[in-house]
Amino acid sequence: MDTIRKGSLPKLREKLLEALQAVLPIVAIVLVLCFSIAPVSPSILLCFLLGAAMIIVGIMFFTLGAEMSMSPMGERVGAVLTRSRSVPLIIGVGFALGFLITISEPDLQVLANQVPSIPNMTLILSVAAGVGFFLVVAFLRMLLGIALPKLLVVFYGLIFVLAAFVPKEFLAVAFDSGGVTTGPITVPFIMALGVGVAAIRSDRHAADDSFGLVALCSVGPILAVLLLGILFRASDSAYVPPILPDVGDSVELWQLFHVSLPTYFKEIATSLLPIVLMFGVFQLVALKLDRRTLGRIGVGLAYTYLGLVFFLTGANVGFMPAGNYLGQVLAGQTFRWLLVPIGMLIGYFIVKAEPAVYVLNKQVEEVTDGAISAGTMGAALSAGVSLSVGLAMVRVLTGISILWFLIPGYAFAIGIAFVVPKLYTAIAFDAGGVASGPMTATFLLPLAQGACAAVGGNIVTDAFGVVAMVAMTPLITVQLMGLMAQLKQRRARSAQPVHTTPALAFADLPDDAIIEL
Repeated sequence: MDTIRKGSLPKLREKLLEALQAVLPIVAIVLVLCFSIAPVSPSILLCFLLGAAMIIVGIMFFTLGAEMSMSPMGERVGAVLTRSRSVPLIIGVGFALGFLITISEPDLQVLANQVPSIPNMTLILSVAAGVGFFLVVAFLRMLLGIALPKLLVVFYGLIFVLAAFVPKEFLAVAFDSGGVTTGPITVPFIMALGVGVAAIRSDRHAADDSFGLVALCSVGPILAVLLLGILFRASDSAYVPPILPDVGDSVELWQLFHVSLPTYFKEIATSLLPIVLMFGVFQLVALKLDRRTLGRIGVGLAYTYLGLVFFLTGANVGFMPAGNYLGQVLAGQTFRWLLVPIGMLIGYFIVKAEPAVYVLNKQVEEVTDGAISAGTMGAALSAGVSLSVGLAMVRVLTGISILWFLIPGYAFAIGIAFVVPKLYTAIAFDAGGVASGPMTATFLLPLAQGACAAVGGNIVTDAFGVVAMVAMTPLITVQLMGLMAQLKQRRARSAQPVHTTPALAFADLPDDAIIEL
């Protein structure tokens, strides 16, 4: 164990550099705003800076931990399930995994705490049931080889039919829940499950089908909350904004974070426990991994645990109040439309700090043998999230219904899925779920809520929906990237000279001719 820990130190330095590159641009943008057009109190600024430092440390530990533990665990469990070929086992274990992981997802807890009209546990259990059911659907799709675009047409068609009968208070929350469910705990494990399932298949579409689990798991929560909206009578409780910090000295500043740390230590332990127990059962029954492999997974789990504790403490205590207050200040000015380009700029960089985005980009690069690089994926995601945050801020300022954006957006995304290579479609719909993680829930959503409060809008209908917008636009940008790659390949093929095949070369020779080879 000690050898594994020491051997991972060089990797930690590499992850620290990646974390700095992801978070420092956001810090720089917020600092420029604070010292120019959006002045904030020293308490809020200091909380934000300390929160940023904790997020950097958290990303460093989490990315390495997920690489060492969550990915190998998921791949092995997925391979065992597929090898068994037992449909009842796949259905039972798939539902249990989806349900337990979702209840543990910190992003969902963050969203549930901000939704005023639905009790926390009611929302969480509904979403968990939706994810469990659709993880089973995703497994069966991979085993039966069903095309993802056909399923997406059916399920998103059902979503928008149900949306017509749901109270408007539930609409934005439903689509937001689909985005936050696939967060830093769910994504590494579920994506690795897909790789494990595909590894057992030997057909040429196996690599394409290794993606798509996150895409379908994002559908489940939307349908679950829409059904909840039809069956459940929402309460009239009012939105409660986050408490803005007011500290007198450095000791009080540290106390804010120190008080929250035990809460997140307990919360993340509860979150990781179901996955560890499930893996332990598989290890005893089927996997039988050697001690060195188990030791590496154990060290990785410790890193993942520490990383998520630091990350979520920094995001919730430091970033959430800063986002809310910045939204209030920017929307309260004469030139409130500046909120749109500023939101787009923040959106472009903030997606790089999402922990699960790193996992997706790395897995895409590995599965495609570098044909789709992590850098290319990062650029496509940044462009998509930038566009989505801009549109979300337009909604906040105007009060336009979210359906005016989601219906044409999803119609276009699903429409081009039938002409884009299958692999890009699966990656795109996975990317939509991955991009809308804890940074969106703890900074962009409070930013929208603060702005909405400043302009006198309806928080539930106008501010919620940011996560949904962030989850939608990568579907379009990543697939457009695939379309461009496809067109380049066709041009390259058409530009190559047509070589005469041996059969055509020898066609005019007499039957008894002697051919020297």
